[in-house]
Amino acid sequence: MTEIRSQLREFLLQWFSLYFPGSAHLWYNILVLCWVGLFALILHLILRSVSKRLLKGRFSDKVVQTDTHTPADLALKLTRNISFVLQGAVVVIQARLWVPEGTAFLHIIEMFTDQWIILFALLSLFSLLNIFQAISDRQPIAAHFPLRGFLQTIKLIASVLTGILAISLLMNKSPLILLSGLGALSAVLLLVFKDAILGLVAGIQLSANNMLAVGDWLEMPKYGADGDVIDIALTTVKVRNWDKTITTIPTYALISDSFKNWRGMSESGGRRIKRSIHIEMSSVRFLDEQEITALKKADLLSHYLEITLPAINEQNTTKKIDMSCTLNGRRLTNVGTFRHYLVALLKQHPHIHQGMTLMVRQLEPTKNGLPIEIYAFTNTTNWGEYENIQSDIFDHILAILPAFSLRAHEAPTGNDIRQLIK
Repeated sequence: MTEIRSQLREFLLQWFSLYFPGSAHLWYNILVLCWVGLFALILHLILRSVSKRLLKGRFSDKVVQTDTHTPADLALKLTRNISFVLQGAVVVIQARLWVPEGTAFLHIIEMFTDQWIILFALLSLFSLLNIFQAISDRQPIAAHFPLRGFLQTIKLIASVLTGILAISLLMNKSPLILLSGLGALSAVLLLVFKDAILGLVAGIQLSANNMLAVGDWLEMPKYGADGDVIDIALTTVKVRNWDKTITTIPTYALISDSFKNWRGMSESGGRRIKRSIHIEMSSVRFLDEQEITALKKADLLSHYLEITLPAINEQNTTKKIDMSCTLNGRRLTNVGTFRHYLVALLKQHPHIHQGMTLMVRQLEPTKNGLPIEIYAFTNTTNWGEYENIQSDIFDHILAILPAFSLRAHEAPTGNDIRQLIK
């Protein structure tokens, strides 16, 4: 076979010498280059056709978006990059078959194809890692173990090593010589890749301690972030805020700074209502008999009044208290009865979680009146439903205040001043 190639090469050189005297080797090299390129092109078309046939229909029912590519696109890209690597290897083999050893033309072809093979080998690795990312995104565990940061770290390391290898081949030196020289540049490299290194460490801590996952509600006022985490990468965390804007936070900032993760609320199944209504202090007083009779008709208060009123009357009678003096004995207040009504209201409310803390408490009076705070949890964490439930409860509370002879506190308005003048 070697003799046949030698004879064919000699024949072509003699033939070119007849028609192109003085430039036979140049035309021979052009012919070899055309032959190698044609062979590589045919091989590329064959490999592409075969890969499309093998991948056709494999991912049609499992389409998952990874950035802008489906797994089928990523798999096709991987086979294409591998085919380019094979073409580079074939070009080298073909060139060594038809070009004599030690010639400058062969050296140029080898140098070019070496860089070609290294480049597409790196791109093949990237495509393979992207496929792993796409498969990971389809798994439930992906939210709690973001793989993107680790894969980006692998890509970064592979890129550095590939660059060293490419330079060493161009210089025709051992890669170990370049690696030994990197010791002096370690400080510069640490400075250049500072964010990547900090991001890698932060990503490991976030995953190991289960501090943050894709889909969590993150609140970080320092960076203006308040929304869902949509991506955890090597150096950044992307948050889609409730106004649909995107906030990008450095990954290491989640370790060095504090943030609020609302995942616990979401997983608990209940969301807290903690809101006060301010009662005008001058409207707080004891209930008279007529008001008590009217309140007994309320279903939510009937049980409380049936138990409390006899107990109060019995205690006052036993101690022979003079009830003609307002300061003596026990009496029902409108604000106390109002609090018990609210507790009964919340306990029978279909959208209030009965297995979590539920109370109505009186806070310290301020210049804005007497705060009566509702502290309870809804049985849903959906934002819209939560706001509707909370609003409905306080709509009802504001509407029933006159039934207890209570008034909500309001700061004086222009209309109040005009009434005073009149």
